[in-house]
Amino acid sequence: MSLSPARAESPGLAAANLFPVVSDARLAGDDKQTRFVIDLDSKVQHRIFTLADPYRVVVDLPQVNFRLPAGSGTTERGLVKAFRYGLVMPGGSRIVLELNGPAKIESAYQLDAANGQPPRLVIELAAVDRTTFVQLLGAESRPELRPAVDGDAVASVTPTPHAAAEPLDARPVVVLDPGHGGIDNGTQAASGEAEKTLVLDFALALRDRIEKAGKYRVVMTRTDDTFIPLAERVRIARAQSAALFVSIHADALPRGEGDAQGATIYTLSDRASDAEAERLAEAENKADAIGGVNLTEEPTDVADILIDLAQRETKSFSNRFARILMSEMKSAARMHKHPLKSAGFKVLKAPDVPSVLLELGYVSNKGDLKQLVSENWRARTVGSVAQAVDAFFGKRVVSVSPTN
Repeated sequence: MSLSPARAESPGLAAANLFPVVSDARLAGDDKQTRFVIDLDSKVQHRIFTLADPYRVVVDLPQVNFRLPAGSGTTERGLVKAFRYGLVMPGGSRIVLELNGPAKIESAYQLDAANGQPPRLVIELAAVDRTTFVQLLGAESRPELRPAVDGDAVASVTPTPHAAAEPLDARPVVVLDPGHGGIDNGTQAASGEAEKTLVLDFALALRDRIEKAGKYRVVMTRTDDTFIPLAERVRIARAQSAALFVSIHADALPRGEGDAQGATIYTLSDRASDAEAERLAEAENKADAIGGVNLTEEPTDVADILIDLAQRETKSFSNRFARILMSEMKSAARMHKHPLKSAGFKVLKAPDVPSVLLELGYVSNKGDLKQLVSENWRARTVGSVAQAVDAFFGKRVVSVSPTN
């Protein structure tokens, strides 16, 4: 995971011009009291709340265009370690302040434009102890993920245009899960390419390739630059009774930790296969914290079912697909020296859906990055993954059109 902030979201140039603009965001103060100031071109509704473990302040806004100076959010000041910003859902944007310790929202207010200054949203933070922080966490501090706007402009958290199943469509469902999105950039290359964009492009191309064969129904967890919580990705797969779940990512090694290259395929395991797998799982599992999701209310059904025999069967199918995928991909893409690994990825924990996480390569490696942005490489690799899907299902499916 990178601590670099998300780039400005833009669902389309014409539509983007309709949204308010955030032109600057800055911090002032010390480790006792810290002020966070946001410059806008108009006043907006807002919702502000705190989250624990890790300590965060979340600022929900209606959808805005972030046009902040390069490097915004990466400099520590007072109570705030760093902040991220981006789209969290259609109609809703979010800023997440990562705190150095427990703090309370002392006040939050908006200022009209005056004396050459634009409208501003000001948030005053004050340091508190852990006990006080927890006592201040009320029900209103843990709202559902929704935009800070009135009315029913957005019907649901997750845009799933393919989610409505055809009543008589008996084809196996393949769920493609482009990692990260919106406020969560994922990893980022030194030249600026964000993981969230690279993997979305790959997943959309893979969707088109699989759908063209007519054998499977493809569901995407996201089709645009929107943040989707990890648990929601798993729920999508289970709600669709998916026969296969493929989460698509790109890795990066931290600076000073050497170089690595090639694609890697991960399956779920309580114990990581090696230190690198453990590092990656820990980083990927922080996506919800980055997006400002409450982490204290974990679903219990998965934990209960994981010990069931069904989980063993699912794990066996997941491992089988991982081996098939490695075999197909090695003829089209450069593979990691240890291409099959396992670790405790939250996004792979659907107990009844065979699931793998595919790391396409390392954005920190020049050779891998060159491939990740290459349409020719993408077409070849997409073809190999589609072939792996075919081989996994074997003769159990035939090319059909969904019955209307």
